[in-house]
Amino acid sequence: MTQEKSKRVFLAIDLPGDVKEQIMAIQNKLKFLLEGVRWVRPEAIHLTLKFFGDIRSDDTARISEMIAEKTRDAAPITLNTDNIGAFPNLERPRVLWLGMTGDVQRLMILQQVIEAGLEPHGFKREKRKFRPHLTLGRAKSSRGMILGLSEAVITENHYTTGDFTAQGLTLFQSELRPGGAVYTNLAYFQFGE
Repeated sequence: MTQEKSKRVFLAIDLPGDVKEQIMAIQNKLKFLLEGVRWVRPEAIHLTLKFFGDIRSDDTARISEMIAEKTRDAAPITLNTDNIGAFPNLERPRVLWLGMTGDVQRLMILQQVIEAGLEPHGFKREKRKFRPHLTLGRAKSSRGMILGLSEAVITENHYTTGDFTAQGLTLFQSELRPGGAVYTNLAYFQFGE
């Protein structure tokens, strides 16, 4: 009997192509202001609601069933981007992100409902508070150094992509490869269906 291979899986809002183009423009602007950033490819940027890590295929089916139930009554969510920031903070940035505006409160409620629905299936709630964001890049240095970040935040405080409406959520598989992660769509959950 062969052991079933696990999949690295996460739940996210996939971004429309025009938003990814705007993100590329924002990254290009920031490349002139910042040093020490390993940039995320715009086509790989998404708004993650839940990272599952490595799970089995039968877990994927259970997750999909629960998410379909929780998104059935959800309405589309209109979002935009606003400012840049860093995790854990601007003094020791490891992750450079683009913040979200719009129906953020509704998105946070939906994320909490999904977290609560997953718990009985053996998926623990994330300990950190959900902060909707798009990861633009990561610090190249393990010490968390991005040169010019404070100045970029002070001088340029609005990084908008324009409004976009999320019509549903996507369950992705992530395969780590030398050229970067490759994402495969496992399931799509349309809001209101």
